[in-house]
Amino acid sequence: MIKNILDLSVFTTGNKDNPPVLFIHGFPFDHYMWDEQVKKISRGHYCITYDVRGLGSSPRGDGQFTMESFVDDLENIIDNLSPDKPTLCGLSMGGYISLRAVERMEEKLSALILCDTKSLADTNEGKVNRARGIKQINEEGADKFVEQFISNCFAEKFKRECKVEYETIVNSAKSYDAVGLKGCLLAMAGRTDTTSYLSKISIPTLVICGEEDNLTPPEVMKSMSDKIRNSIFVTIKGAGHLSPVEEPVTVNAEIEKFLNK
Repeated sequence: MIKNILDLSVFTTGNKDNPPVLFIHGFPFDHYMWDEQVKKISRGHYCITYDVRGLGSSPRGDGQFTMESFVDDLENIIDNLSPDKPTLCGLSMGGYISLRAVERMEEKLSALILCDTKSLADTNEGKVNRARGIKQINEEGADKFVEQFISNCFAEKFKRECKVEYETIVNSAKSYDAVGLKGCLLAMAGRTDTTSYLSKISIPTLVICGEEDNLTPPEVMKSMSDKIRNSIFVTIKGAGHLSPVEEPVTVNAEIEKFLNK
């Protein structure tokens, strides 16, 4: 079912009386990246996905996004749909949103799943790279930026063996408004560091990382997981930064095992 919440495109699947799981996609993708998870997990859970503002079918507005405004959007979705304390599952940028959301409103959540993400804010070098991305979009258009960025998100095996799916993902991202892409880059560059809150997280937490993730490597995510009390850390063999897309069967099994505990 498609819903419109404060102009955002929100999608629900499954019985709303079941425990809710709210998925937040990464950059520069949309809610479709969670399709394989929703198909499997909606059998016993109420799955909620949405397109982050500026991406997919959600509006880009003026493109002046911040991580705080992204969390505001998330909170509005939770409040409007009124699910019983959802499990929050975020990947990459979706993980940044999730970590800040936990810091702001942990009492509204029942559990947390962090996929291929990190609590650390951008370093100065990272901020400069975001700025270079915006400059590239301004000077060369979004297509080349999208191609280069997404290429770094996937393991070589996936790009080689799943060419049609990979090209579909790239072409979808190319259709997004350049203003929305740049707005997301600004929001990520300006996000706060949530590392100091990790030791305060009290809800059950699962941390998932692709074994071949070059953007948030296993050692970085393991260090983050070690700071969260009683968290579970798993690596996904053969996957890069988009582990739920690259190895959905394995990721689904880990998520279901966590949710059913």
